[in-house]
Amino acid sequence: MCKVVYEDNHLLIVEKPPNLLTQGDITGDDCLIDHMKRYVKQKYQKPGEVYLGCVHRLDRPVGGLVALARTSKAAARLSEQLRTHAMRRDYLVVATGADIVPTGTLSDWLLKDEQTGSVACVSPYTPEAQQAKLRWQTLAADAQTDTALLAIALETGRKHQIRVQLAHAGHPIVQDMRYGKGEPGEPIALWGAALTLMHPTTRATMTFVSRPQGKAFVQYADVIDAFLLARSKGSPGEQED
Repeated sequence: MCKVVYEDNHLLIVEKPPNLLTQGDITGDDCLIDHMKRYVKQKYQKPGEVYLGCVHRLDRPVGGLVALARTSKAAARLSEQLRTHAMRRDYLVVATGADIVPTGTLSDWLLKDEQTGSVACVSPYTPEAQQAKLRWQTLAADAQTDTALLAIALETGRKHQIRVQLAHAGHPIVQDMRYGKGEPGEPIALWGAALTLMHPTTRATMTFVSRPQGKAFVQYADVIDAFLLARSKGSPGEQED
């Protein structure tokens, strides 16, 4: 169910499928961390509790790459990379609106509704609001479906950030049932497609890529392949730093 992309004694890179929690919550539903703890325990015949540090998360409906730390030292070092933006996370999105401009930056203040779990863009003076920033590059657009394929680079990591900011900008993500609309049964067209980090012990720079799943991405297959190839070779592809 969860594809292991890379593993060693310090690091585990996993492709999370859509509609699986990254970490457990009040629902008690199974999650990626539980899956991977069972995987490590069985594969390496580990006695007792298995340690896995969750460095970052993907929203439940979103699929893609997640980095997990196998030691507390690795978790601390990866978390520091995330904090200082040394870890790079690139997402591929199919958004509504073929007229979206080629490049841009979104900066908003987000506030979570604790009762509904939804997030909204609010005034920067709103108590408890957090600033959210992202950059996008339009890789392709299709007037017939009125959609565009975007590469998104996060500067912050807020709950539902990409979904809320694009919807607020007038370009909700295709198949986003919370902040847009779509067909039941089809995954949201948002995918954690590339992850670049420094190995927590060897300090080597490593890049991993994952191909998006879902009907919305099919028409952009060739462009996606080119983007992932460029990222896997260490190039920023179409996304500017």
